[in-house]
Amino acid sequence: MKTWSTPVCAGKSVSVPCICGSQNFKPALECEGFSYVRCVFCGLVQMNPQPEKTGVTGRYSAMYGKDYLSYELENEAAFLELQRLCLKDAGFFELEKKLLANAAHAARGAEENEKPSALDVGCATGSLLEYLRDRGWRVTGVEISPGAGYAREKRKLDVREKPLEENNFKEAGFDAVLASHLIEHLNDPRSFLAEARRILKKDGRIFITTPNISGFQARVFGGRWRSAIFDHLYLFSVKTLTGALIAAGFKIERVSTWGGLAAGTAPGWLKRPADFLAKRLGFGDVMIVRAVSS
Repeated sequence: MKTWSTPVCAGKSVSVPCICGSQNFKPALECEGFSYVRCVFCGLVQMNPQPEKTGVTGRYSAMYGKDYLSYELENEAAFLELQRLCLKDAGFFELEKKLLANAAHAARGAEENEKPSALDVGCATGSLLEYLRDRGWRVTGVEISPGAGYAREKRKLDVREKPLEENNFKEAGFDAVLASHLIEHLNDPRSFLAEARRILKKDGRIFITTPNISGFQARVFGGRWRSAIFDHLYLFSVKTLTGALIAAGFKIERVSTWGGLAAGTAPGWLKRPADFLAKRLGFGDVMIVRAVSS
């Protein structure tokens, strides 16, 4: 049931304050070889102490980079479909329609720079960027794994290999920032959100997809939850993620969750209604949050 992860290893770890600033924690989840704590003040579940940044980024660019690329390539069609569906839930394509219409009106479809611009942070092999480019977007990606090279060579995409904050993107340069299954891997989510807000245009949107620890599966499986893996430094709930976005200067526009029971854990006659209820009632295993730069 676990998602792909590098093996649990003993490396240099550092204690950090919660992204809300608190340094008071209590035990949260016990996993095989590692554990999570919960911030007493805001409730964010996190690995703390956590592996230092160089150790985290090294997992994707060094020893396990090729394994990660193989995993992404093997599953990219399924992942693209999931991303398309969750963006639909978040109203992305309604926004797209307006932006493309405005661009066509402004430049009669002639100028590349008039196209709406999207940045996909953690873009893997670039399949979503390629999909958006084909729909009329001007696209850029950030990816620290070997997927960056694949996206550039095979799909002719502009993909940068440095973490977001190190790319010095133009202020107010993007209409949309996308981050699918990324924020839970970052040592400093607060820095990521601040940089995303800086590079978004006025009224630009951020779309964040991440596992939902307030969902049904997380509550049932605890430390055996498929998203409680060594590579996930933070496990957000709807409350803690929307709180972090608001603290970074965003206004929440839409929240959607999905996934009631994982495949293989229940027969179809039970899984189907569980999935329906999870989506309808907001306790799904994964969530997407759309927020606007205010």
